[in-house]
Amino acid sequence: MTEIIYDALVIGSGAAGSFAVKELTAQGLSVLLLEAGPAVGPKDFDPARKKAPASSINIWERARATVKGQPIQARAAFFSERFSHFFVNDRKNPYTTPREAPFLWIRGRQGGGRLHSFGRVLLRWTDEDFKIRSRTGKGVDWPVSYDDLVPFYDEVESYLGLYGNKDNVPTLPDGIYARPASLTPAEQVFKQAVESRWPDRHVVSWRYIAPDAERMPLPLREAQATNRLTVRYNAVVRRITTDAQTGRATGAELIDRNTGKTSIAHAAMVVLSASPIESVRLLLNSASAKHPAGLGNSSGALGRYFMDQLPCLAFGSFSGAKGWALDESAPVDPFYNPSGGIFIPRFGDADVARGDFNYQGSAGRAPVAKDADARLAFFGFGRMLPYADNRITLDARRKDAWNIAVPHIRCVMHEEEQALLRLQEETLIEMIEEVGGSLEFIGSPTGLKEMGKGAFPEAGAFSRFMFRKWFRKTMCMGAAIHETGGARMGETPKTSVLNPYNQLWDAPNLIVTDASAFPGSGIAGTTLTVMALTIRACRNLVDDYRAGQL
Repeated sequence: MTEIIYDALVIGSGAAGSFAVKELTAQGLSVLLLEAGPAVGPKDFDPARKKAPASSINIWERARATVKGQPIQARAAFFSERFSHFFVNDRKNPYTTPREAPFLWIRGRQGGGRLHSFGRVLLRWTDEDFKIRSRTGKGVDWPVSYDDLVPFYDEVESYLGLYGNKDNVPTLPDGIYARPASLTPAEQVFKQAVESRWPDRHVVSWRYIAPDAERMPLPLREAQATNRLTVRYNAVVRRITTDAQTGRATGAELIDRNTGKTSIAHAAMVVLSASPIESVRLLLNSASAKHPAGLGNSSGALGRYFMDQLPCLAFGSFSGAKGWALDESAPVDPFYNPSGGIFIPRFGDADVARGDFNYQGSAGRAPVAKDADARLAFFGFGRMLPYADNRITLDARRKDAWNIAVPHIRCVMHEEEQALLRLQEETLIEMIEEVGGSLEFIGSPTGLKEMGKGAFPEAGAFSRFMFRKWFRKTMCMGAAIHETGGARMGETPKTSVLNPYNQLWDAPNLIVTDASAFPGSGIAGTTLTVMALTIRACRNLVDDYRAGQL
């Protein structure tokens, strides 16, 4: 390892890392990819794991995972034993939070990262997200605009082959779709009911990618096919190494996950794509004489302005439609359930309940008797503002299984978020009830509210008791799994960690392209924007490299 100097070193193989290695190898560079977990293959997608849960609460699946070492991961809202091997062991990967402010850090350490367990929904953000300070006077504007990202959004969507429709919704830009997406009969009725009642609200289909039958993410496969990519799995990065004189990145110190052996990898450029909390942790742990407060922390902003989106979860029924339907838009996958559902974007300007939130859900997709009311399920996502006191620091008192200091995560709602979350929940309740729906519960970090028959009325008494008992631990900050910030990009090195092309101000041969670079939380999934920013940042980095500017 010490005898090879690669053109680029990429840390992490998920949404950001896989597109980074694709782009860099396509540009003719030699690339080393370091992935902390194992490779993933067909054995990890055994159809025998696809079993119906014992109940809709799946309390026993969560209990078994907890006993096996996943007490945090098992709290993910849609956790299933089928995917348990795509989540980390919490005993080996601990972290800390303030006692009064729990945070769920849902992680995947394997080839492809969380691409094997996320919902596969890919949505564009808009200038309502990127230019929030210009629009509201709150938060901070990004140093990039929607127009800057359009060509990269186009490229990613065309490459991945999304399912979706042209919806002409002002607050949710249309993308490029290879195939149409479908709504169930219940969703079509729900859509008509909502849009006729509120002209500035829209109900659209998901925009998503189908499961990849090859199981390895497409950009990672393409990068490997170039023969310019070397992959080291089970390589836990301890720190990024830097030059004592220039402060520039020179590579990474890594630990073999299985043997504990330490080595150093060398490269001319480094791409950090390990996911927001892990990337910030690595930068903080890479302190040196040249970077005494952490690599890239000359502004003092590293670790600060950490965010997640405001989560709320609701289940119920819809009397406007009966039964259920199977969405066959995408090919049937032997391991994954069918994708698809409905999305209610940020409302239009004229809606009195307009706020920085949206809802993702489904209607008529859960099996019920054909004469029973269709089932409804919604997950709401609200905007969180960046605050300096919401931050990631190192907890030197705790170490992970590889003797690396763990992150301490503080992510607390302020009054602004408390008010927005109340509006987010009240609006969903009103909207569902006015179109003939009936909620059984709605819950968020503010607590659980049961209505009608209560949560999961078909489940047993013990399961319902445990659901209520565990709810606050399940639906706390982090539950949205859309964490952002901590190494934000900006126009000046005085207030940000990265420049507008994701380069570290203090070491411009290092770029950070996961969502830690985000100056704002947005209200939709981060994955498509991460992919687009990664391509943009990598191309700029290569241009600088070839121009001798690094």
